[in-house]
Amino acid sequence: MIDSDLAVLYQVETGALNRAVKRNISRFPEDFCFQLTKEEYLNLKCRNGISSLGSEYGGRRTRPYVFTEQGISMLSSVLRSEVAVATSIRIMRAFVEMRHFLASNADIFDRISRVEVKQLDFEKTTNEKLEEILDYLSNPNEATCRIFFDGQIYDAFRTS
Repeated sequence: MIDSDLAVLYQVETGALNRAVKRNISRFPEDFCFQLTKEEYLNLKCRNGISSLGSEYGGRRTRPYVFTEQGISMLSSVLRSEVAVATSIRIMRAFVEMRHFLASNADIFDRISRVEVKQLDFEKTTNEKLEEILDYLSNPNEATCRIFFDGQIYDAFRTS
C-alpha cells in the first residue's frame, strides 16, 4: 500500500508516517518498504490524477513509499498509538481473508485462465478465416475462389 493511503488509515499525516519510518529505518528492509521509482511515480500520477509537482498546484513533491504486508505490520510498532494497533489488526485480517479467498478459489482462477487461452486461440483462428474471406471479396479471381461448407473454407477449384 502507498504511504498516503496508510496515513489516512492510521489517522496521521503522510509526512509524520514517513518520518516515523525513517527514524526506525532498521525495521523496514527493502522487502517491507521501498520508494517508487520516478517512472512508477509518473505512471501512478497519470492513472490517479494526482496533482502536478508545480508549487502553484500543490500535491506531492517526493515519490511515495510503498509498504508490503510485513511493512504494514511493522508500522503499528513505530507509530505507537491505539489507532495504529487497531488499524494494523484490521489490515492483517484483510490480508488473511484475501489469501483465504485466493486459495479457496484457485481452481476457478485456473479454469478462467484455460478458457482465456482457448478464447484467444479461437479468436486467432477466426481472424485468419475472416482475412481469407476479405481477401476473396476484395479480389475474386479463380486462384482465390473458395467455397464454404459447414463452417470450413475449401478451394473451389481444387480437383482432388
